[in-house]
Amino acid sequence: MVPDIAERLIGAGWQVSVESSAGAAAAFPDDAYRRAGVSVAPNAAALLSSAEVVLTVNPLDSHLAGVVPEGVTTLSFLQPAQSVEALRLLVERRANVLSFDFVPRISRAQSMDALSSQATVAGYRSGLLAAEHLAKFFPMFMTAAGTVPPAKVLVMGVGVAGLQAIATARRLGAVVRAYDVRAAAKEEAESLGATFVDLGISAEGAGGYARELSPEELARQQEALGEVVAGSDVVITTASVPGRKAPLLVTTEMVAAMAHGSVVIDLAADNGGNCEATRVGEEVEVEGTTVVGVANPPSAMATHASLLYARNAANLLALVGRDGAVAPDWDDEIIAGCCVLKGGEAALAPAAELLGLPHTPIVSRERPGAEGAGS
Repeated sequence: MVPDIAERLIGAGWQVSVESSAGAAAAFPDDAYRRAGVSVAPNAAALLSSAEVVLTVNPLDSHLAGVVPEGVTTLSFLQPAQSVEALRLLVERRANVLSFDFVPRISRAQSMDALSSQATVAGYRSGLLAAEHLAKFFPMFMTAAGTVPPAKVLVMGVGVAGLQAIATARRLGAVVRAYDVRAAAKEEAESLGATFVDLGISAEGAGGYARELSPEELARQQEALGEVVAGSDVVITTASVPGRKAPLLVTTEMVAAMAHGSVVIDLAADNGGNCEATRVGEEVEVEGTTVVGVANPPSAMATHASLLYARNAANLLALVGRDGAVAPDWDDEIIAGCCVLKGGEAALAPAAELLGLPHTPIVSRERPGAEGAGS
């Protein structure tokens, strides 16, 4: 939460508290919050003791999940498989747990789509990281000493992050190719000036996402990609499948076949990585090629990442309560869609399976004028 958005929430009837120094790394000091009318708590325990709604980026850890007030509502990114113990404690606290990972991809929810806003930050950052690590120019230069050819960049995964990576690499002057298993991505990639790599493998999934490839499709994909990867100075990988480990796209053998001095930027490192050689938060050298496992990429652009996330959160909070009263609108398909726990009951099927609880889905009525899937 950033001061400007906090001030807006206070004007709408909320009382807002923030943990001391929470915004410091994003250039939002405690005094800026105080000027906005926000109370600053000395630590997380003091902050949570009387909270009705808790907003975080990552889910609460087991310690904090065990001390929140009963009936609390939490908002964060949350993959159930990575937060089982905390979810068990939140079940005991009869909490409402909402996750930005599951906000429906409909037009009305676009202003609450924190996955997309943070992917925008990550994609932009990946292009800058690639340029920083490559010991070559990105643009073509014509000099008295001769012509320097532009860098050849391959972007794998043409979602929000991939499109920003393409746009950033193009702005820096690189020649960009793009690959995605979704045929619909071709037009988007080409609209930004990239050449689309078509391997003849399509894996369209629900909601505009890619589905998981079969072992046979994955083998054919990796075989066809080898030559494309080897001919690139930079490979930026951004591919993900909701709720699953990131797909393996680049093998160690492919990396070894790249020219010395090449770079691989893996934006999926936090979710297992798209490159076999990736280590989260580390730089690994494979036969002269540097593989960068980018951990929490939005944190490197903390000011704007926080601003965008705060806007997403404020828009979702409008459905959680009004005039300072916490009363989630369970009939709203957005709230129903992103709810993991409702009153401690498992509203999301994967969470029910992980926790060994009955699945108690929220059935929301269709609202007049509801729109279809957004981009």
